[in-house]
Amino acid sequence: MRKIQLQILLFFLTGISICFAQQPQKPSSVEIYNQIKKLNFLGSVLYVAAHPDDENTRLISYMANEMNARTGYLSLTRGDGGQNLIGPQLRELLGVIRTQELIEARKIDGGEQFFSRANDFGFSKTPDETLQIWDKDKVLADVVWTIRKFQPDVIINRFDHRSPGTTHGHHTSSAILSVESFKLTNDPKIYPEQLKYVKPWQVKRQFFNPSWWFYGSQEKFDAANKSKFTKLETGVYYTGIGKSNQEIAALSRSRHQSQGFGSTGARGEETEFLELINGENPKERDNLFDGIDTTWNRVKNGKPVGDLISKIMTKYDFSNPSASIPDLVKAYEMIEALDDDHWKTLKATAIKNIIASCSGLYLEAVASEQEATPGSTIKLSLEAINRCAVEMQLASVTSLPDNKTTIQNSILKNNNDQKINIQIQLPNNLEYTQPYWLKEKASVGMYTVSNQENIGIPDIIREVKVVFNVKISGVEIPFERTVVYKYNDGVKGEMYNFLDIVPEVTTSILEKVLIFKDTKSKMIPVKVRAGKDAIKGNLQLDLPKSWVVSPKQIAFSLDKKGNEQTFYFEVIPPVNPEEAVAKSIVTVDNKRFDKDQTIIDYPHITKQMVLKPAESKCIRIDLKTSGDAIGYIMGAGDEVPESLTQMGYKVTLLKPEEITPEKLDSFSTVITGIRAYNTVNALANKQKILFDFVKSGKNMIVQYNTYGKMVTDQIAPYSLKVSNDRVTEENAKITFLAPNHPVLNTPNKISTKDFEGWTQEQGLYYPNEYDPAFTPIISSHDKGESAKDGALLVAPYGKGYYIYTGLSFFRELPEGVAGAYRLLSNIISLKQPIEAPKQEFKQ
Repeated sequence: MRKIQLQILLFFLTGISICFAQQPQKPSSVEIYNQIKKLNFLGSVLYVAAHPDDENTRLISYMANEMNARTGYLSLTRGDGGQNLIGPQLRELLGVIRTQELIEARKIDGGEQFFSRANDFGFSKTPDETLQIWDKDKVLADVVWTIRKFQPDVIINRFDHRSPGTTHGHHTSSAILSVESFKLTNDPKIYPEQLKYVKPWQVKRQFFNPSWWFYGSQEKFDAANKSKFTKLETGVYYTGIGKSNQEIAALSRSRHQSQGFGSTGARGEETEFLELINGENPKERDNLFDGIDTTWNRVKNGKPVGDLISKIMTKYDFSNPSASIPDLVKAYEMIEALDDDHWKTLKATAIKNIIASCSGLYLEAVASEQEATPGSTIKLSLEAINRCAVEMQLASVTSLPDNKTTIQNSILKNNNDQKINIQIQLPNNLEYTQPYWLKEKASVGMYTVSNQENIGIPDIIREVKVVFNVKISGVEIPFERTVVYKYNDGVKGEMYNFLDIVPEVTTSILEKVLIFKDTKSKMIPVKVRAGKDAIKGNLQLDLPKSWVVSPKQIAFSLDKKGNEQTFYFEVIPPVNPEEAVAKSIVTVDNKRFDKDQTIIDYPHITKQMVLKPAESKCIRIDLKTSGDAIGYIMGAGDEVPESLTQMGYKVTLLKPEEITPEKLDSFSTVITGIRAYNTVNALANKQKILFDFVKSGKNMIVQYNTYGKMVTDQIAPYSLKVSNDRVTEENAKITFLAPNHPVLNTPNKISTKDFEGWTQEQGLYYPNEYDPAFTPIISSHDKGESAKDGALLVAPYGKGYYIYTGLSFFRELPEGVAGAYRLLSNIISLKQPIEAPKQEFKQ
C-alpha cells in the first residue's frame, strides 16, 4: 500500500449534508444564530470557473456569510493537470488532492463545491483546443445539470467569454459554457434525459467578475468605466466571529496547499465588481438579488415558515440556544409538509443541524476498525447524548446499507451519555471506497461517470451510515451520520478517519516503470496486502508471451488484516525493443483481485484511498548510459529519482545543507528537481558551490522553474531568463537545431521518434533570453505560434556542462516514455572535449 497524507470533515455549511471525519463541528451560540438567519434567505448564487484556485473566495465568503445566500462553486475540473508543491502525486492523484482542498476551502468560506466530468489535461492555449479535447457537449451537459440541480438565481463567471487566447483555454471555456447554458437550462428539449432527476430552471441574471488583471494593471482597471457594473463592498467585518471577510477568504484560499497558495488575510474596505452578461441589471446596484424574491414567499405555503423563523431569531437567547428548540421543531414540521422538493430538502436538512447544535445533541457511529471488506460484519459503537433540558428520546437506530432498524425507546436525559453496540452486515456487492470518477476508464479530456445522479458530486460516495431517530418535543427527527473510525494519537490526540470498504486482497508492483536496457533478467517485487484475516491464494505476474516470467504463480497466506508480504518474479525481456504492461493478479477461491491500493494522507485534507489496476509498464529499450552517481536536489516534488534508479544510476537525494564541495565530489552529475529555484530558499547560497562543481568537469542539470519569483536571479553561470513559453501539444513537430551536438548523438542516437508518445505537454516555462554560451538543441511550437527554442539549452562551463531544460521529464519518465529516458541519458552523459571560455561566477 503506497502512502501519502491526511484527515477530513465533509460539511456543507448551507445544510446539504454533514459527514464528520475530523473532530465533529461544535458551533458556538453566535454561529448557530447565523445558521438560523440563513434559514430565512432563499436565494442562490453559483460561481463558475475551470480549476481549483480559480474561485474568488472573497466573493464566495461574502455571498455565503454576509448575504446568507446558498453559494456554490462549479469548478469544471479537479486540477488534475497541474503541478504538485507538496508531494510526487500527479494527474488523477493530484486531482484527488485538489478535490479535497476545495472541499476544505468551502468548509471555511461557507460555499458548496461541484465539478463536471472534464479532465484537466494540462495547459491549453485556446478554448477551441480545450472544448475539442473535453468533448464540449458533455461538459455543457454537466453545466446545465449543475444549474438545474442547484437552481441558482444568479451565476457569476470568473472569466470573460469574449477574450479567447488571452488566458488559459480552460478558463475561457468555463465562461463560454456558462454563457451558453443560460438559455438552455429552462428548455426541456435540452438534455431531456436529465429531467428524470431535475426540473428545467431559468437563472435570473448572469455576471462576469472582472478584476485588475483582466485589464493588465491596477491603474488601467481603476481608470476603466465601471458605470454599468454592479458594485459590492465586500470588506465586511463579522463581529460575531471576529474576522473580516478577507480573513475568512484567505483561510479558505490557504487550503490550496498543493499549489502553494497560502494567503495572508486583509482588513478594511474592499470592492468587487460584476459586469452583467445576461438578464436584467439589478436596480439596486449593490444587491445581486434585487427584484428576486428570496423570502419564504417564493415557496407555496412558505410564508408561515418565514414568520416563525423570524420569531425564533427575535427571541433567540445567546446564553441558552436550546430555548429555541420547540419553535425550531415546529418549523421543521412545517417545512416537511411543504410541496417544494428543492427548498424543502435543503432547509429541512439545515434546520435539523441547527436543532442538534442548539441542544448539544451529539450523535456518532464509530467502527472498531478503519477497513472492512464487502460481505463482512462490522462492529459499531454508537454514542448519543443530549446536553440540554429539552426532553428527547432515542426511538431507534437504522443502519445502512443493510437498512436494519433497532428499537431503542431510551430517554436522552440531559448530559447523560448513552453508548450502544450494534453490528452491520455489509452486502457482498458493496462498492469499494474510492473516488467514483476514477472507477471507469477515462479519456484524455473526460472522466467517465455512468450514473447521472453522481455527476457533480464533489467527494467520495460513502454508503455505510447510521440514522439516529430522535423524538424531540414529540416529533421524530432522523439524524444521519456517516460511520467513522477514530483513535487516539499520543501527540495529536483524538483522530478521525472514515470507514473504508476495501478488497479482500490488493497487490502492488513496487516499480511502476521497469526499464530493461538489455536481455538480462530482473527480479520484480510484488507486494500483497490482506484486506481481511486468514487470506490465502495464488499470485501471478501477467505479461505477454515474449516476456518470460518465473515462477508462473506463487502461493501465499496472510494471517491478519493489514499484513503485507513481498514476493519476487524473475522477468526476462525480449531481444528486441518492446513495451508491455505487467499485471499482478491474485486468485482467492476462484475470485480474481487485481487492484492496487494507494493511500493519500496529508494533514490538511481527508485521508483518501484510490484503487487502480495493479499494473506496471515494462520497457525493453535500446538505452545506453554512462556516468554513475547522481546527486538529486528535490524541488516541489517529482518521481524523477526513481526513474533514474531504473536506468541504472546510483541516486542520492541531497538536502540543501548537504551541498558542499566535499559532498558533491562523489557525483558525476547534480540534478535539481522541478521548481527547485522557486521552492528551495537555501539554493540562493549554494550557487557558487554548484557552479564550481560544473567548472571542475561535472554536469549540472536544472529542470523547469516558473518565471517570476525565484530564490535567486542567478540560476545559471551565464545570463538566462525564464519565460512563460511552453509547448502544450505533446506531438508538436521537433526540429533539431544542433543535430551534431553530442547531446543528440552520444551514447544514444536521438531522432524525432524519441519524441513520439509524450504525454500532456512537451515542456513548459522555457527561457527566451540566454547568453550566447548556451546552445539551443531543439525547436518546436504549438499550432499558429512562433518557434520556441528554449526547451533544452546546453552550455560548457569550465570543464563541465550546465544544462537547463523545460522538457517535461517529470511527466514523461513516470509514464514510461522511452525517448525521454534516452534523451536524459545523453544529457547526463555529456563530456566536454575541450575547456570552455573562462567565466567567473559572481556571488
